[in-house]
Amino acid sequence: MAKAKVTMEVGNDGVAVITFVNPPVNALAIQIFAGLKEKWNEAAMRNDVKAIVLTGYGGRFSGGFDINVFEKVHKTDDVSVLPDVSVDLVTNIMEDGKKPAVAVVEGLCLGGGLELALGCHARIAAPRTQLGLPELSLGVLPGSGGTQRLPRLIGLSKAIDMMMTSKPIMSEEGEKLGLIDAVVPSKELLKVARQWALDIAERRKPWMRALHRTDKIGSLSEAHEVLKLARKQVKQTARNMPQHLACLDVIEEGIVHGGYNGILKEAKVFEDLVLSDTSRGLVHVFFAQRATSKVPNVTDIGLKPRPVKKVAIIGGGLMGSGIATSLVLSNIFVIIKEINPEYLQKGIKTVEANIQGLVARKKLQQDKANKALSMVKGVLDYSEFKDVDMVIEAVIENVPLKQQIFIDIEKICPPHCILASNTSTIDLNVIGQKTSSQDRIIGAHFFSPAHVMPLLEIIRTEKTSAQAILDLMAVGKTIKKVPVVVGNCTGFAVNRTFFPYAQSAQFLANLGVDVYRIDAQIINFGLPIGPFQLQDLAGYGVAIATGKEYSSAFPDRIFMSPLLDLLIKSGRNGKNNGKGYYIYKKGEKPRPDPSVLPIIEESRRLTNIMPGGKPISITDQEIVEMILFPVVNEACRVLDEGVVVRASDLDVASVLGMSFPSYRGGIVFWGDTVGAGHIYKSLRKWSEVYGNFFKPSKFLEERAAKGIPLLGKLFTDICN
Repeated sequence: MAKAKVTMEVGNDGVAVITFVNPPVNALAIQIFAGLKEKWNEAAMRNDVKAIVLTGYGGRFSGGFDINVFEKVHKTDDVSVLPDVSVDLVTNIMEDGKKPAVAVVEGLCLGGGLELALGCHARIAAPRTQLGLPELSLGVLPGSGGTQRLPRLIGLSKAIDMMMTSKPIMSEEGEKLGLIDAVVPSKELLKVARQWALDIAERRKPWMRALHRTDKIGSLSEAHEVLKLARKQVKQTARNMPQHLACLDVIEEGIVHGGYNGILKEAKVFEDLVLSDTSRGLVHVFFAQRATSKVPNVTDIGLKPRPVKKVAIIGGGLMGSGIATSLVLSNIFVIIKEINPEYLQKGIKTVEANIQGLVARKKLQQDKANKALSMVKGVLDYSEFKDVDMVIEAVIENVPLKQQIFIDIEKICPPHCILASNTSTIDLNVIGQKTSSQDRIIGAHFFSPAHVMPLLEIIRTEKTSAQAILDLMAVGKTIKKVPVVVGNCTGFAVNRTFFPYAQSAQFLANLGVDVYRIDAQIINFGLPIGPFQLQDLAGYGVAIATGKEYSSAFPDRIFMSPLLDLLIKSGRNGKNNGKGYYIYKKGEKPRPDPSVLPIIEESRRLTNIMPGGKPISITDQEIVEMILFPVVNEACRVLDEGVVVRASDLDVASVLGMSFPSYRGGIVFWGDTVGAGHIYKSLRKWSEVYGNFFKPSKFLEERAAKGIPLLGKLFTDICN
């Protein structure tokens, strides 16, 4: 890898071209800032330099600040390692320098990269260049003047939208907004920028210092209204995260008291935010997700993924059609097999609806939708399976049925074909025990809805070949999923870890805690819906079927509640028939159903676990802890058994597969934030009162006793 550096070349025209180099995305490492300061000062002092052009190496301006520095800050709690970029470099040396500067931006111009460009006096961009300030997605705010300069260039409302959503815009839109001065072909960038810089120096073009502008801010009263509306929206969309409101406060400081005051407040607030739990959690997830692509004895032994051009899916239900949608959208031909024409037609129609839904939401162009739909074909037998590269079985959780399917496909499919199951809980050794192709059998566990949820849990047995794992990882990346490789045991990594989640909720309900209060507190914690509404959405049959698997596998820590059976007997099946804990009507938000309360009371009478027959008294925080501490406890068992390659894989999987709030860093990271000692003591106390369901695992007990983080190093052996 090339060493990070900054170069300068002065042409005969008197323009100094300063280029920073740090492939692959020219991340702004500390040495880059030092080099920029040195070269800028040199250019300022040289008599043969009239103007400056700033550019990045290799067709990319910059992907932003080097996030590795955040990791160092989080490990040491020392913000002094952060360079003084905003005031010293961007404001004093670049923007207020005596020689004009023009930024040449191409490919990526994000985060700190865009903030450098904002400090220049003009910006020339290549077509389709991404421009954005995504810092809030890492728990901080733009820290090099972006909160002050962007609103002054494009207006307050659009600047706030770009920062709050962390979504980039293209250079073409940037030109219309006033962020970009000109969009020109890549080969003309330097030529146009050099002349533009000279034109500024010779007063043929305006010398625009973004921080000095006020014309696009509007009146103070207008700005206050825009900020008031933004704060209201943020309180709904970014609960529990401090960086959004902090960013709006900093923007307001600059509008009320001037850009320089805004810059100073921005720098202080940035240092506060980078030390926050939110930033620590988001940065942890960022690096943890990168780490999932490295699997010992798979990605490091010189193998290359084989092409997968045609995939057969057995079962066109909700999961099968969702998987098919993901595949055809990435130009992979799909065969859907069903048992009768009616089911097959329904499956194909679901794929069509998924894709047309993307068109309706303007996330997919119609011509691309048509191409995707042309790549799916329905069949009623195995005759077209002779040339497929992969089969994904996606039928109901029925062991004999799955075993027969794998016997059939082993006979008909080519020898290289990967034989995958989308099972969410069943041991793969059981599914494939009647076949002789154990090295090709693998789990491809998608999460519902499969064309939306970003996680692909890849389950390997002791016999699954490294080639099959690598091939499926490559397919996952092709269809824009994050593949996480895990071991083979009941529930695998994600569902195994979270099986106590619904049971804890049932436990509390039977202890007399209001189910809607439980849901509300879990939503307040940061999950999109609570455990009871989740059961409604999944359907009670799924919960009962998976519950039997867990009861068989982990009989020592199961809570058997009669509540679901009682709901089914009363004619309820959640969202499937519009009646569950909530009432579901098309076009309306789900609302609590008071008529379910007598059924819950009957469950409480049957379980008879309320102390003295009376509901327990419990705080909101205790509700969250009694729901989630058993999940952390099970995560500890998953870690102890080596089901995941590294503990952080479980954090990524919990965020992407179970919608655990990313700003809390994932289930294991959150456990460390709360503290293993507190979790252990709480579980031990509850187990003494309520029994083995809450009994702390040995892994948790040992880590709590020794003060070792749950995220500490693990053995990388995968369980069987």
